[in-house]
Amino acid sequence: MASTNETPAAFQPLPGRTVDRSAVCHASLQALLDLVGAESPDVDESGNRLVWRHHARRTIGETIARRAEHPADAGGAPDEWFAPLIRAAVSEPDPSFNRQLVEPAIAAFGRRRVQVALLDYLDTGAAADAAGAARAWYWTSIRVSYLPGTTTMTPESAAEHEAVSDLRERYRLTALRRFLADDDLDLRRCILPGLTLDPHMYPHHMRDHVAQAVQIARTSNDDYLRHRVEIQVAPER
Repeated sequence: MASTNETPAAFQPLPGRTVDRSAVCHASLQALLDLVGAESPDVDESGNRLVWRHHARRTIGETIARRAEHPADAGGAPDEWFAPLIRAAVSEPDPSFNRQLVEPAIAAFGRRRVQVALLDYLDTGAAADAAGAARAWYWTSIRVSYLPGTTTMTPESAAEHEAVSDLRERYRLTALRRFLADDDLDLRRCILPGLTLDPHMYPHHMRDHVAQAVQIARTSNDDYLRHRVEIQVAPER
């Protein structure tokens, strides 16, 4: 894809949220603390909610990780923890800190179930929830291991990679559709970094949609979208 713009040398950080969802995040974390039977952090909530949320996420994650070590019939993480946990991960506005909730969710309930839940939010959720799902999706990726001295995945990594290949395809199609259909700025900012912009990765009838997405980003009033898209399309030139 051609562009007259000079390719930026480095990524800009993802901007902050366009809508303050800290109260929603706080309520989700408090509900989870109560659900998993963990004590609320001994931090003055009114004085420093960011510190409170950090301790809350860590406490919740550690509690769920401990329970995930056991089968469900031997004290493992109860099924009723799943939906509130995903809700809290989606509500977390920081794209780094949601890792403290996503990884314990995968350990307790499996990668596939977590990815399906996030896809549902991305597909049909309100813009703020869909944006949160896109942020959380990053941490569901498989850490691939390779055979020594090769670029061949180990059998274990290959099997794990293949087990969710259909969900990666679903994410690709859903993310592109949502990026085009919803003009919410935060949603587009959160989707774009993980959006595949190679037309050949899509069914033939959707390849023109990729060009539309690139055009939206390039002509946006938002500096982040314009900056980010040039880096992502650069390898395709």
